[in-house]
Amino acid sequence: MSVANAQTLRLSTTTSTENSGLLAWLLPQFEQETHLKVKVIAVGTGKALELAKNGDVDVTLVHARASEDRFVAEGHGVNRRDVMYNDFLLVGPTSDPAGIRGEKNVLHAMKKIVATQARFISRGDNSGTDQMEKAYWKQLGVSPSGPGYLSAGVGMGQVLNMAGELQAYTLTDRATYGAYRAKTGLAIMVEGDPKMFNPYGVIAVNPERHKEVNYAGAMQFIQWLTSAEGQKKIAAFKVDGQQLFYPSASAP
Repeated sequence: MSVANAQTLRLSTTTSTENSGLLAWLLPQFEQETHLKVKVIAVGTGKALELAKNGDVDVTLVHARASEDRFVAEGHGVNRRDVMYNDFLLVGPTSDPAGIRGEKNVLHAMKKIVATQARFISRGDNSGTDQMEKAYWKQLGVSPSGPGYLSAGVGMGQVLNMAGELQAYTLTDRATYGAYRAKTGLAIMVEGDPKMFNPYGVIAVNPERHKEVNYAGAMQFIQWLTSAEGQKKIAAFKVDGQQLFYPSASAP
């Protein structure tokens, strides 16, 4: 590995950790303590794992547990650790055309959205949020289509902006919603369903697959993020006084 590679850490992660402001909160302290410069590539979870699979990054921080477990099982990643969690929200216009506000079951709410042909914006990018949304439709036995259903193929922040402009519903992680709530005017319609739990994990790229990855740097990042110090820093991150991520690391 070159000296430059040893001093740089390439991180693929989800748009939620970037859009929420969490990385801007965490990384300066990590960089100061380790003298590593973190290069962030914020994309959907599917793309983040693909970058890691190809050895284009050293470590990945994502939120789609089934995909993460498959990634590790196939030998692309090592040393996966739980980092934090929050939850998904079903949000929409305050006019609530589908009449779902306060619904406790996310599947019932999504069924009403389809039945009323209300507008719904999908990430459509194989992100963790998109994978969760597709899982909900699958459980319902529904393949949403028609003019009211738009598959955007963009990040969470852009989808929230679109939903605000088009007065549409969408599924979002709580952190990005918190960062975009004021500018979109969207309201929380459904929250608290156990099916909306959203855990995040961090995984080092397997150095046996890609000799040039900065494995030492990846492990420094994993150890810092899951240390008492890193976990305390995650818990302290707030937007408008609201905590958006909850630490979940346990001893390895």
